[in-house]
Amino acid sequence: MELILKQDVQNLGFKDDVVSVKPGYGRNYLIPQGFATLATPSAKKVLAENLKQRAHKEAKIVADAKALAEAIKALEIKITAKAGGEKLFGSITNIDIAEALEKSGNAIDRKFITSGIVKRIGKYSASIRLHRDVIVDLPYEIVAEK
Repeated sequence: MELILKQDVQNLGFKDDVVSVKPGYGRNYLIPQGFATLATPSAKKVLAENLKQRAHKEAKIVADAKALAEAIKALEIKITAKAGGEKLFGSITNIDIAEALEKSGNAIDRKFITSGIVKRIGKYSASIRLHRDVIVDLPYEIVAEK
């Protein structure tokens, strides 16, 4: 079953992508939730025209995302957490990284940050998706609270 995505769906695709999914997933989840529409020939033509018109605006958005990526690469993020030796009491997640970025002046939604759960002190790297074409690695360090 071919569908046109109305918005980004994690592990499936981005907005305006034409994806092929199993019929049950499309009929029972994507279409009723408003995440997708059927990819009929006429809908595909309308999508192609919209994408052609949006290409110029997209170039500016990508340029802004690349500029933000360069600013993020230059940051040195240190997250303090309570620890006993090398092991943390609790864990560091995407939420903590998003809060640290917001303190540095770059507000990024936590759903665009991929880092995993960290439970030890040390240096790590998180992947931040600013745009479908712009993904930046953010190095960060976890230090023990004094």
